[in-house]
Amino acid sequence: MARGECRKPMVTADRGPKYRRKPPGADPNALAMSIKEFCRLHGISEDMYFKMRREGWGPRTMKVGSRILISHESAAAWRKAREEAAAAEAA
Repeated sequence: MARGECRKPMVTADRGPKYRRKPPGADPNALAMSIKEFCRLHGISEDMYFKMRREGWGPRTMKVGSRILISHESAAAWRKAREEAAAAEAA
């Protein structure tokens, strides 16, 4: 018997795919968000976030227990600063 011949099918005839991944969701109205949620909402990679933080132009963070969170206000201030920097660079 060759490998894979006795495997169960990944798709069932009546229900579609057997396993479904939950789509990544981040609440844009949350008062604070994790680094991963911040990156997902702003369309940047986590590597880019840590580069911004190292270079000193990332958003302000707060530590809550062992978690690092970014407040909604801090994210808004960071976006405004990025827009102003882009406008100054273009001029």
